[in-house]
Amino acid sequence: MKTAVVIGAGPAGLMAAQVLAQAGVAVTICDAKPSVGRKFLMAGKSGLNITKAEDAEKFRDAFAEATPWLAPMLNAFGPDEVQEWARDLGEELFTGSTGRVFPKAMKASPLLRAWLARLRRLGVTVNTRWRWTGFSAQALHFDTPSGDQTLTPDATILALGGASWARLGSDGAWAAILSEHGVTVTPFAPANTGLAVDWTPYMEKHLGAAIKGVALHAGPYLSRGEAVLSREGLEGGGVYTVSRGVREGHDLTLDLMPDLDVAAIAQKLRKPQGKATQTSHIRKTLGLDAAKIALLQEMAMPLPKEPDALASVIKSLPVKHTGLRPLDEAISTAGGIAHAGLDEALMLRALSNVYAVGEMLDWEAPTGGYLITGCLATGAWAGHHAAARLASG
Repeated sequence: MKTAVVIGAGPAGLMAAQVLAQAGVAVTICDAKPSVGRKFLMAGKSGLNITKAEDAEKFRDAFAEATPWLAPMLNAFGPDEVQEWARDLGEELFTGSTGRVFPKAMKASPLLRAWLARLRRLGVTVNTRWRWTGFSAQALHFDTPSGDQTLTPDATILALGGASWARLGSDGAWAAILSEHGVTVTPFAPANTGLAVDWTPYMEKHLGAAIKGVALHAGPYLSRGEAVLSREGLEGGGVYTVSRGVREGHDLTLDLMPDLDVAAIAQKLRKPQGKATQTSHIRKTLGLDAAKIALLQEMAMPLPKEPDALASVIKSLPVKHTGLRPLDEAISTAGGIAHAGLDEALMLRALSNVYAVGEMLDWEAPTGGYLITGCLATGAWAGHHAAARLASG
């Protein structure tokens, strides 16, 4: 029987292990942490968004410049296949108004338990607290509770994640190991991350509030969603979607009233102000809540008095910030193994029978089901190709 070792037990690694085991390969999973799927479980704490039900071309386009080479993988294991896989594990799903697909349980633990049970039935061995330390010839070396251990499989799948949330297992330490073996690794950068803002004391009472129903713009990137006023800065799905634009050096602006144009807002502001303060007048005429008004004042004081000028600021509020939050806080990372270093099967050109999947690869996508689907798709793709190569050799 042919053997394979999967290093890393996130969604990409577990999917590769499943596909290989179903093809009759003896699979061993090795993970550095005491338990598997830690980042997967963390993602599910706020509702596990496993994929997005939308037009296939639009779904693929979310992967930006990686779309051409990821397209075959997403076509083979896209939103429909992800949903079929989850249902086959006993999960009931529902689709939200935005097309995002969730388990009815709204968490990852039931799905992960069912998945691990399937892998056990397929004969997959799972070694936890096994940290991969590198290669020597065809052997894999691990630091384990029992000391140094060596495995020499017929195929290796690397599924070690990116470089964010190191405490959950994705520390990016693998980059140095692969670079020594001639694998080109693009530097890591934060993706789907918040912004750092040095708030004035005036904002203290508003921290924690959500700025809902706004539009954010950063260069070619835009989103409709919400921003949360956290103690560290701005968080939330709307912010994450445009964080790439900020990383690329574009200014960030916030449209507090995206459903009205400047003229319509200015017309409302022309209503008699009387003895009301400007803040009260804005609240009464535009219906902006306290948090939105506070953010408007924080970013653009002193506010213009003239209605057209004020309306323009409300439609395109410059967001003053000090950059993106640190890499380790990012939901995902850009950078990783360059596409040129992989063949069509996701095997490393520099290392025969060694494949890489998931966030290790240099691609990025927004939150909303794209990230998990991308990891599952690359894991399935490499698993199928590795199994076929083993069968033919």
